This record gives sequence, C-alpha cells and structure tokens, in this order.
Amino acid sequence: MFDAAHAVRPGWVDDGLFPFESHFVGIDGNTVHYVDEGAGPTLLLLHGNPTWSFLWRDVICELRNDFRCVALDYPGFGLSTPRAGYRFLPEEHAEVVAAFVDTIGLTGATLVGQDWGGPIGLAAAHRRPGAFERLVLVNTWAWPVNGSLHFEAFGRIVGGLPARFLVRRLNLLVNAFIPTGHKRRKPTEAEMTHYRRALHTSDRRHASAVLPGRVLASRAFFAEIEASLPSLADLPTLIVWGDADIAFRSQERKRLEATFPHHHTAIVEGAGTYVESDAPAEFVSAVRSWASTSAPE
Repeated sequence: MFDAAHAVRPGWVDDGLFPFESHFVGIDGNTVHYVDEGAGPTLLLLHGNPTWSFLWRDVICELRNDFRCVALDYPGFGLSTPRAGYRFLPEEHAEVVAAFVDTIGLTGATLVGQDWGGPIGLAAAHRRPGAFERLVLVNTWAWPVNGSLHFEAFGRIVGGLPARFLVRRLNLLVNAFIPTGHKRRKPTEAEMTHYRRALHTSDRRHASAVLPGRVLASRAFFAEIEASLPSLADLPTLIVWGDADIAFRSQERKRLEATFPHHHTAIVEGAGTYVESDAPAEFVSAVRSWASTSAPE
C-alpha cells in the first residue's frame, strides 16, 4: 500500500533550481513523483534517459502561466521509487504512464514526449483513447529500428555489457549524454549534480542502464506502437526538433512528419537532444504559438 508519509523530497533538490511542489502517488507498487504546476490546458511532459522531470524546469516556469504542466518521473528515475521486481523496461514505463493518467484523471491533455518519452507516451495514449487531444514530439521516434545501422550500433554498444557496467559504476550516461545533448549551452555544475544525485548509486543507475539495449530488444513494443499510430495520426501535432542532435536525425523527423499529417514543425537550429533544456525560450515560443492555432474542434 502506498504510504505518502514516506515519500519525501530529498534535501539535495535545490528549491531555486526546481521551484515546484513535489507530489507522490502510488502506482502498481511504485512510488511515482510528479510536479503539477499552473492552470489551463494540460501538458503531460515525459522525459527520456537519463533525465527526469528536472529536464522540464525552465519550460514549466514559463508555461505554467498559460498551461497546467504535469511532469512525472518513471520508476527508478528522478525522485520516483520502483517496486521490488520492476524491470525498467519501456513497456512497464508505458503502463505506469497510462495508470498515472487514470490516477490523476487526465482528459483532453497534450502529450509532450522527448526521447524515450515519445514512444512511452504514444503507447500510453493508444491505451487511453480520449485522454490526449494533441501531441508534441521532441527529438524522438515511434517504430522498430532493428536493421538501422545507426541505431543498431547504439543499441549494441551502449546497451552491451561493458557499457552497462560503466553506467552502473561511473554514471556514464549522465556524465556523457547530458553535456553532449546540450549544444547551445553548457549545463552548469549544479544542473549536473541534480542529474547525478537522481542516479546516485549503482543499483539506482540500473534504470538508465537498461534502456539503451531496449532500443533493439523491445522490438515487439515498438511494433505495437507503430501499428497504433493510425489511431493517433489525426491529432494536431507539434514537432520540435533540435537539428544538432547526434541521436535523432532529419530522417526520424521526416518520418514523424509523414506519420502525423496535421503537424507543424519547429526546427531549433543548433540545439541538441535536450532541446527543451538547451534552448528553452525557443521551445516555449514554439509551444505557445502552435497551441494558439491548434485547439481541437
């Protein structure tokens, strides 16, 4: 049974850097942390790997004046605690997000998915028809990538045993991905500390170590998402794309554009993987401009 009394925001979270109230909810034995700021049309903000809701802090600070901004951490990430036996698979994260939608009663929301948050969120959206009326997709993908040399190399190298050992031992993904995923600016040491502390032990870092290999190993999950895309294709969609990303290229962006015909694309020149953190002003401007013209009928 979920015990809110034991769900406490740790002292290392800087209230100046993350100036939001932390909420906790029990979902299938997991303790899920989330923030819920502002009022207006709801944005559900989903992070990737090895990040957490901290990724969205600048965006939330700006958009909460016009939107209700909800951002959760998957079990094992950020301030969320996994249940015993949780395997940190994207399939499980999608189930948690779907249950979270039920738990807080989200309807008519806009799904905002970056990196792994794209497929995880799209899977949840398919499982909860009607919960989402619009999509914002940010440097992400939504289909099996087996056979693509680019992703095969990533999945096999970064998802292999040596790299997983380095992730667990040295926090490799945080120390490598966060800096290289920012091209327009350099993350501060205080920001890096917040990413490192969220994955501060070898056991804790297992969550981030699992996902790279699942790019290939979760083929059935991605095939399910791909098959479900026609049911979501008519939703108004904003594609925000950092064009200096070395992970997600123009090929992925163009495929998303072909999949979602009612889309608008905002290219953020020179931004990396974490465009919402790398260029938050441009991200916020793109969302505000698009939202004012894409209200569902």
